[in-house]
Amino acid sequence: MSTLAPATVDSKRAAFEVGTMDDDDRPRSRNDAASLLAAESLDRYSHNELGERIAQLEAEIARVKAHRDKALAHRTAADALFKPRGE
Repeated sequence: MSTLAPATVDSKRAAFEVGTMDDDDRPRSRNDAASLLAAESLDRYSHNELGERIAQLEAEIARVKAHRDKALAHRTAADALFKPRGE
């Protein structure tokens, strides 16, 4: 039976390896859903299927816009709350 020796930790290196950036701050991967959809060939879809796809994408666009507007309203409220006095 072997025992593991305690590892030394370099706090600066560990903080870097764990990551100091939030996921939202990182560049978007080219494997995200929108990129994968844009790369997909549309040749195999019928006219009706393309119409359904357009409707689904328009619904998704509306959902994303609503979320964006909600996030902007939240940010505006936070900015107003934490605005320095005298401005």
